[in-house]
Amino acid sequence: MNNPINFALLPCLAFSSLCTADALIVIEDRGGVSALPYYQDLAPEPSEQQALSQNIGVRGTGAFPVSSDQLTPGEVQGRVINAPGLQPLFVVGDDERSKSWLIQRREQLQQMQAVGVVVNVASAERFEEVRRWAEDLEVVPALGDDLAIRLGISHYPLLITATTIQQ
Repeated sequence: MNNPINFALLPCLAFSSLCTADALIVIEDRGGVSALPYYQDLAPEPSEQQALSQNIGVRGTGAFPVSSDQLTPGEVQGRVINAPGLQPLFVVGDDERSKSWLIQRREQLQQMQAVGVVVNVASAERFEEVRRWAEDLEVVPALGDDLAIRLGISHYPLLITATTIQQ
C-alpha cells in the first residue's frame, strides 16, 4: 500500500456522521494556496437528506439501508499495523457470519471496550438485531468504503486494534 494512513483519523472515518470539525483557526498566513480542500473531506457539509434526517431525529441511527460496496463478508488475512492509541474497532454486517463472529467474541470485545461499525445493514430493524447480538457493546451504522480503502481490507467481520487487523 503506497498511501500513508493517519490512524488518528480512523474513528472519524468510521463514524463520519458523528464527527464534526469546527472552522479552521489560522495561526499564521504566509500566503500560498489554501489547504481548505484537503480538510473539507474530513467533515463534509451534510447533504439535504442528512440535514432532513437530523431534523427528524434520525441522527445516530443513520439512513438505511447502509451499503458498503468495498466490504463483503469473508475471510480476513490478519496482519500487523502500527496505530498507537487507536481504540479497538470491530466491523460487522447484518449477516449470519457477522452474527456468529460477534457472539463468539462479544466478551473479549467488551473487555477491550471495542466500538462496532455496522457496514452493511438493510434496515433499522436489522440494525436493532445487530444491537441485540452486540448486547452492551456500542455499535453504529456507517459506510465502510473509505475505511476499507485506507486499510486495504475487503472482508469482515474483523477487529482492528492499535497493533493488528484480525478476524
